[in-house]
Amino acid sequence: MVYPESAPDDWIIKLQEQCVPALISPLHDKDINADGTRKKEHYHVMILFEGVKTSEQAKEVFSAIGGVGIEPLKCARAYARYLCHLDNAEKAQYDIENVISCSGADYMAMISLATDKYSAIGEMLEFCIQNEIVSYARLLLFAKENRQDWFRVLCDNGTLTIVQFLKSRYWEINKYEQ
Repeated sequence: MVYPESAPDDWIIKLQEQCVPALISPLHDKDINADGTRKKEHYHVMILFEGVKTSEQAKEVFSAIGGVGIEPLKCARAYARYLCHLDNAEKAQYDIENVISCSGADYMAMISLATDKYSAIGEMLEFCIQNEIVSYARLLLFAKENRQDWFRVLCDNGTLTIVQFLKSRYWEINKYEQ
C-alpha cells in the first residue's frame, strides 16, 4: 500500500522508472473500518515481477515509492479485481477506468472473466432494444464514446453475436411493417 501523505509526490513516476509492470488502484478514499470509521486514504500497488523475487528485491521497489507492507499474491487476477473491489459488493466500489497500468501491465486483460463478456452482451442487447438501434456502427460508436467495457467486448470477440442479433432484429422489424 501507498499512503499519499508519506509517499514522495512523484512516486508514480518513480515506480514507472523501475520498468516493472505494475497496477495502481484508484485512491481508496471511501473504505470503512469494521467499527464504522473511515480508513486512511491509500493506494494498492500490484507489482508484476516476471519471476520469483525475494522480499528484499520487492522492498527495493516499494521503498523507492514510499510503499508499506509487502505481500506475495496467491492469485494475480483476484488481487487485480480487488484493486477496485469488483468482487466485494459490501466494500466501496472504485472505477476500473482509474486504475493506472505501468510498464506494459494490462489491467483489463487481468480482470476479464467470461461472465463479464456475457453480461456486457446482454446489456448491449437490452440497450439496442430500448433505443431502437439496428445499426452495428451506431452501437460501436456509442460504445467507443460511452462504454469502454462494451467497446472491448465488441473489438475482441463479441461482434458476431451482436451483428447477428441486429440483422435479425432489423429483419423482424421490417417484416412486420410490410
